[in-house]
Amino acid sequence: MNLICAALLFIVAFFFALAGVTRAGAWLIERRNPPVGEFADINGARIHYVHVPAATGAELPPIVFIHGASANLKDQLLPLKPLLDGRAEMLFLDRPGFGWSERGDNETLAAQADTIAALMDRLGIEKAVIVGHSFGGAVTTAFAQKHPERTLGLVFLAPVSHPWPGGATAWYYRLTATPIVGRLFSETLAHPAGMLQVGGATACVFSPNKVPDGYVENTSIPLVLRPRAFRANARDVAQLYDYVRAASPGYREINVPTVVISGDRDKVVYATIHSMGLERDIPGAELVWVRNLGHKPDWIAPDLVIGAIEKAAGATADLQAMARAVESRIASDAYNDGKCPDIKVPDAELAPT
Repeated sequence: MNLICAALLFIVAFFFALAGVTRAGAWLIERRNPPVGEFADINGARIHYVHVPAATGAELPPIVFIHGASANLKDQLLPLKPLLDGRAEMLFLDRPGFGWSERGDNETLAAQADTIAALMDRLGIEKAVIVGHSFGGAVTTAFAQKHPERTLGLVFLAPVSHPWPGGATAWYYRLTATPIVGRLFSETLAHPAGMLQVGGATACVFSPNKVPDGYVENTSIPLVLRPRAFRANARDVAQLYDYVRAASPGYREINVPTVVISGDRDKVVYATIHSMGLERDIPGAELVWVRNLGHKPDWIAPDLVIGAIEKAAGATADLQAMARAVESRIASDAYNDGKCPDIKVPDAELAPT
């Protein structure tokens, strides 16, 4: 009995120690990654955003950027804003629950789309080209379907958009989305384990391309390891399959200029399901398929992304020729190839659920 009590006391003390490490770690992360923009109370949540007003003579319409899972507004702001300064009004925001934005009543992708539209209202943006990366691609589809009158064009970057065989997601997302056990996990183990894994995970997000120097620190990626943000991220990913299964049949009703940029070496999403599915389902959508490109066209091919934005805004652009130029730049990239194997579309009968 004494041994059992001692073991239980040890386990309790261990988890209290991890909780302390997590709280201290979250405090340090926030100290090192302060807000870079402004705040607005939208639909019951305090939303963090960076708004770049239109310059005199701006040639492009407003552009709204929607980041992916585990990220924040810096992930698109840093590579793309310098290329668009003076050319367009821009809105970058931390999706609800990410970065410095509160979650509020934004548990669904449709609610997040409504919050983005309300923030546009607050800033006087009537219509915009919507640019979504990865999970942000799914939110972009929600925006286009719920707010077609606000949508001038769509640019999808390595998006997720369609149901995939088996509907599998990483175990830690499913665990964290569980109400009680998930909270315990996010308050104890998620932060220390995440800090150990963030470098390797980032390498696989970019592979076979090189991670830009200082990427994790400059984009404040560790903000997602704070308990509340980690839970928001998990709940988003946990609901993703059900969302795209219900939403994708309606993509054929989207009627705006659309460009999809995807790499054939994406190690995060099934590009042949999502990107090719968008090309198939959205009338007139153009798929720009880039050989030897991973999951980060915004960082590896920002010039191509700008070309896609221009085309979605109505300009003439030979995106296929631009893609070939990108391919020539990255043809020899083989970073982390052995560490990060290419993902294959799973057999529906074999894939975990």
